Amino acid sequence: MREVVKQKTKENKSSRNKTIDFEVDIDNSYLEKVIQVNEKKEVNEIINKTINGDTIEVLEYFPKKFVDLLIVDPPYNLSKNYHGNSFDKRKDDAYEEYTKLWLEKIIPTLKDDATIYVCCDWDSSLIIGKVLKEYFKVRNRITWQREKGRGAKTNWKNAMEDIWFATKSNEYTFNVEDVKVRRKVIAPYKVDGIPKDWDETNDGNFRNSYPSNFWDDITIPFWSMSENTAHPTQKSEKLIAKLILASSNKGDIILDPFLGSGTTSVVSKKLERNYIGIEYNKQYCAWAEYRLEEAETNKEIQGYVDGVFWARNTLNEQSKK
Repeated sequence: MREVVKQKTKENKSSRNKTIDFEVDIDNSYLEKVIQVNEKKEVNEIINKTINGDTIEVLEYFPKKFVDLLIVDPPYNLSKNYHGNSFDKRKDDAYEEYTKLWLEKIIPTLKDDATIYVCCDWDSSLIIGKVLKEYFKVRNRITWQREKGRGAKTNWKNAMEDIWFATKSNEYTFNVEDVKVRRKVIAPYKVDGIPKDWDETNDGNFRNSYPSNFWDDITIPFWSMSENTAHPTQKSEKLIAKLILASSNKGDIILDPFLGSGTTSVVSKKLERNYIGIEYNKQYCAWAEYRLEEAETNKEIQGYVDGVFWARNTLNEQSKK
């Protein structure tokens, strides 16, 4: 299937380039799986579906209190073209009103014990964090290292992004054991000759550490990774997997109202959760459905092996086993 899709791309690419970027006007077969929502729906009619439409309009037809986990990657307050659909930078007060608009449409869909994660850059983070405090219990701000990013001659290189962690109430899911990070032990400590809080293996010494709110083990999808698409702001499956594993259980329902090329839905499927994704751009909907089809047989998540998230550059020895 991968070779078929590559033949649909606009230009010849290296054989190692796995970027998904086929156009729906060449093959719209994946759009046949995408649904439209323009009337009231029950949960069973929208679960595990990609919905094409305007989030603000679509949410009007959703049931009440059925979402366990909300993951939102809204347009940052930047001027950007999303394959024909543009978002223009707004004044801070206008972006704040825009944030409140989609948030107020989503709130009725959330269960009382729901968790909310919202992605943002440093600038939009100042606005989004403020808005979230008006509606939810804000519990933390995760900062993750993007690794990529253009340099700047008059400013510091922008290589970080934020994810706000909030809950609707004091009752919520947090599976900390499922999101520990395996790191190399630099200075092994033993008690009576026995490793303390770390494992001694033939491949090295490792410790499963509790996760902090700074993540430096994320790799942005790049052209040789099978998860990569031509979406300009795609999040990695590993990043989303941390949110899903920490704040949901198998069988839960996860909503992403700005789905993009489908990462939240794909990871939900791989981790045996239910998903609902809303996306305005039909091409991105098609890419999402393509990736969901691949997830039927490929459950791998880069950097997540045997139930453990591996710190960057510590998985090479393990992969040789």
